[in-house]
Amino acid sequence: MTPINAIIITEEKDTLIILKKFEEENFMIMKIIGEAFSINDGINLIKSNKPDVVFLDIAFKDDAFFEMLDQLEFSIPKLVFISAQEKYAIKAFKHNAIDFLLKPIDFNAIILAVYKVIKRTEMELSYQNQKINNINILNSVNQPNDYVAVSSLDKIELIPMSEIIFCQADGKYTYFVLLNGKKIMSSRNLGEYSTILDNNYFFRIHHSYIINLRHISKISKKDGYFCEFPNGIILPVAKRRQDDFNKFIKLKE
Repeated sequence: MTPINAIIITEEKDTLIILKKFEEENFMIMKIIGEAFSINDGINLIKSNKPDVVFLDIAFKDDAFFEMLDQLEFSIPKLVFISAQEKYAIKAFKHNAIDFLLKPIDFNAIILAVYKVIKRTEMELSYQNQKINNINILNSVNQPNDYVAVSSLDKIELIPMSEIIFCQADGKYTYFVLLNGKKIMSSRNLGEYSTILDNNYFFRIHHSYIINLRHISKISKKDGYFCEFPNGIILPVAKRRQDDFNKFIKLKE
């Protein structure tokens, strides 16, 4: 099992200590990737680390934190609220909390919350992948290699493959950069798209990039291979992929 990535936002050292102790004893299911002691620092951590779950033990004066979460380009992390006051459970579940932990918290309560996060994530991914696969199957039957189904934050978009300049890996996410300048984030990793995108035009030049041959404006071979695109972006071709890339280009000439 891959451990879920967690961020802790708290003003209480005791909360931090018990969650870190839990991580030490349960590293197979949870990894703490960041800690913050204020809402603003917490939002910045969430943006840079894209966690699976956020443990919140902090006083909220208003709904600004949740409004900032709604503006994220990627999937909103699951929220687990922690408080010594039971009345805050209403606020927690109003904001779609996975769980509410009443202080003093113990390991049993934390492990139940973590498994709720894992179960909900698995269910969402399963449903999402089923929908995407159904769309891709229908597309391959009716209009082969014309569109790719991309699951973003709150919807599944059908993107014409001809409009994709390149795809970029961002951890477990993938960015699609389009001709119109738009960037779309997918919740699937880059490797999955290697088998979906039309292999007549798309080539993985690097572990982080899949490019669309139709939109390369220039290939530089000085000090390595680099692909330049009309939007001015230049991407490197990994050294171990250069020979295959050369063969791929010659087949298209």
